[in-house]
Amino acid sequence: MSDNPAAENEKRPQFGTRLLTDAEDVFKHNAWDHVQWDEEQELAAQAAVAKNSSSKMETEQKERFQTDAPKFWDSFYGIHDNRFFKDRHWLFTEFPELAPLETDSAKLQPRSIFELGCGVGNTILPLLQYNSEAQLKVFGCDFSVRAIEILRSQRQFDEKRCEVFVMDATLDHWQVPFEENSQDIIVIIFVLSAIEPKKMQRVLDNCYRYLRPGGLLLFRDYGRYDLAQLRFKSGKCMEDNFYVRGDGTMVYFFTEEELRGMMTQAGLQEEQLIVDRRLQVNRCRGLKMYRVWIQTKFRKPL
Repeated sequence: MSDNPAAENEKRPQFGTRLLTDAEDVFKHNAWDHVQWDEEQELAAQAAVAKNSSSKMETEQKERFQTDAPKFWDSFYGIHDNRFFKDRHWLFTEFPELAPLETDSAKLQPRSIFELGCGVGNTILPLLQYNSEAQLKVFGCDFSVRAIEILRSQRQFDEKRCEVFVMDATLDHWQVPFEENSQDIIVIIFVLSAIEPKKMQRVLDNCYRYLRPGGLLLFRDYGRYDLAQLRFKSGKCMEDNFYVRGDGTMVYFFTEEELRGMMTQAGLQEEQLIVDRRLQVNRCRGLKMYRVWIQTKFRKPL
C-alpha cells in the first residue's frame, strides 16, 4: 500500500475487476472477482450444508461455548499473539470513508470512529497509520482481554488518538467512553458472525443508538455457502448456519436478506449491500476455493 491510500481510492474501484472470462485461464492468477455460481455449484453447496448441519449440538454443550466465548477468544489470541495481525490492504478501497480524500486536515471537522470487536488491531492500526485527520478520535472494543493487551502493546498504537477497552457488545447496555448519538462511523468487520444469532439484533440496535444522525455503519462478514461453512464436519453445528470451530470460537454465515432485515429493524437506511463472490486458487496444488463475503453500508437517518 502506498503512503497515501486515500489518494489511491480516487482511482481504484470498489471490489476487484479481475474477471474470469475463459475457464482455461483460471490458474493464471491467485484470485478472480465477481465469480458467478452455476446451478450445480449452488446445489452442491446446499447439500454440503444440509449434511454438516443435520445433527445439531446438544443444548448443554452449546451453552458452554456461548458462556465461555471470551475464554476461547482469549485463548485464541494467547496462542497466536501478535502473529495474528494482518494489515487489511483492502480496507480503504472498500471503505474510503475511513480515509477522506481531503488532504488539508485543518479543513476537516472533528470525527469519531468506533470499531466493534477490534481484536488485535487489524483495522485500527492501519487507520491510525494512514488517516491524517488531526482531530480524528478512534475507539475500539473487544471482549477478549488478551486481544486488547496485544493491541495496546503494538508500536503503531497511539493512545493520544485511540482509546480501546474490553466490553461484551451483546449486553443490553454498553459501558463506553462516549455519548449516544456521537459516532461518525461504526465499523463491524467479521465480528457479528461470532455472536449468538438471537443477540445480533441487540448489537445493531446499540450501534444505531451511538451513531450520530447521518452516521455510517460499515460492515463486512461471512456470506452463506462460503468455503469455511462448507468445510465444517458433522457435530460442529449449533443451529442453522451457526457453527463452532475447532478452537471453540463461533461463526455464522449470513444472507443478504437477513442482514437487510436486521439493519432496517434497527432503524438504519441501506446505502450498499453487496455479496462478494471470489474465486481464490492455489496454483501449485491446482485447488479452487470459492469465498463468499457480504459487505454493507447503512446510515442513520438525519
